[in-house]
Amino acid sequence: MPNMDPKKCPMPVQDPDVRNKNFSEVALGYTAEMAVNEAKRCLHCKNKPCVSGCPVGIDIPGFIAKVAEEDFEGAYEVLSASSALPAVCGRVCPQENQCEGKCVRGIKTESVGIGRLERFVADWHREHFKGEPSMPVSNGHKVAVIGSGPSGLTAAGDLAKMGYKVTVYEALHTPGGVLVYGIPEFRLPKDIVRQEIDGLKKIGVDVETNVVIGRTLTIDELFEMGNEAVFIGSGAGLPRFMGIPGESLNGVYSANEFLTRINLMKAYKDGSKTPIQHAKNVAVVGGGNVAMDAARCAKRLGAENVYIVYRRGMEELPARKEEVEHAVEEGIIFKTLSNPIEVLDDGKGYVKGMVCQEMELGEPDASGRRRPVPKEGCTFTLDVDCMIMSIGTSPNPLIRSTTPGLETNSHGCIITNGDDGLTTREAVYAGGDAVTGAATVILAMGAGKHAAKAIDEYIKSKNN
Repeated sequence: MPNMDPKKCPMPVQDPDVRNKNFSEVALGYTAEMAVNEAKRCLHCKNKPCVSGCPVGIDIPGFIAKVAEEDFEGAYEVLSASSALPAVCGRVCPQENQCEGKCVRGIKTESVGIGRLERFVADWHREHFKGEPSMPVSNGHKVAVIGSGPSGLTAAGDLAKMGYKVTVYEALHTPGGVLVYGIPEFRLPKDIVRQEIDGLKKIGVDVETNVVIGRTLTIDELFEMGNEAVFIGSGAGLPRFMGIPGESLNGVYSANEFLTRINLMKAYKDGSKTPIQHAKNVAVVGGGNVAMDAARCAKRLGAENVYIVYRRGMEELPARKEEVEHAVEEGIIFKTLSNPIEVLDDGKGYVKGMVCQEMELGEPDASGRRRPVPKEGCTFTLDVDCMIMSIGTSPNPLIRSTTPGLETNSHGCIITNGDDGLTTREAVYAGGDAVTGAATVILAMGAGKHAAKAIDEYIKSKNN
């Protein structure tokens, strides 16, 4: 019988006043009993609306049914048939806007905790499965993948399962892309990312780090090495700034730099050789998930006051609801309807404050959200010694500038046909943030999945 509890099983978490002082994972995960009870809330709808909300097409009712039967390894087999990174997706995907947003239970009550169940299953498999995955039969063809973020890893995993010899080229010294440099340890432990990547290596995916495509190798050279197709999943790591006075002062970071120093270089650990400012008062400009990550990291580094400065209101924050709630619980201060107009100099080249313009919401803009407009004559100053800019990113221009015939749009994003990721260069495909600009992990994975299928079809047609 279905469990008709109107609310999903709560996720056990660390106490806010404890967790805002450490980098251990906030959410502690379901027990087996919790997972089974939550799985029994699924109604197993005939038309499976949750599946339509999943960018990688996971058979959600199928894996949930296995959980309800306490067949956790069977549930993992269903999950892994569609997702290369289930332990990652279960932690960082915005399920509320995707699979859970389509759940019938969510119409009158709370949706089934699909993401929490996905995390439980992936963690159970990691802790209990002692076997080795079977190596796919080689088809004799080679494909190169640029970037080891979620899009590149998904494309690589799917192609390897089809029998391709896949080499992933990563610019940094550690594979994982945004999963290791962008998302904090307290949301996504790096051991989990490493183990997911190790799983891909076990099915034949090679990963080469410290290779900067456009400098170490070019895309044309990848073809000369025998690759029959190339997938670009290099992300969008070039930060944007506001262009306001004082942005070049010491103590002003991009969120990318700030998070990379902490997440990839472990600047939060005692004795770390990576320099980072341990500020007393920090302002993070922006309202997305990256802004929440930066603010919560600053708090954990010991800042007394951490402000989120956002030009719209709380209702318009683009960050996940759960991330906003966690930030509030941890003591992050929200200065909404505020927009920075100047960073103040202490006379020695360091930040001593930030002048903000008060805003109000006007008519909706092209995005459908009400446009923020300045309140005439209303400004205030925040006493801060560190400012972190989190207002978006764009793709690095290196690949496009070294690849003749590869076209990009006005934002520097690679142009594709939109369906399978084919670019304006034959046999060159792209997906994820390199195409869309900064988006979600699961959308990047979906793009990698579609591109892998298209690459397989292209190579087969060329060799028939």
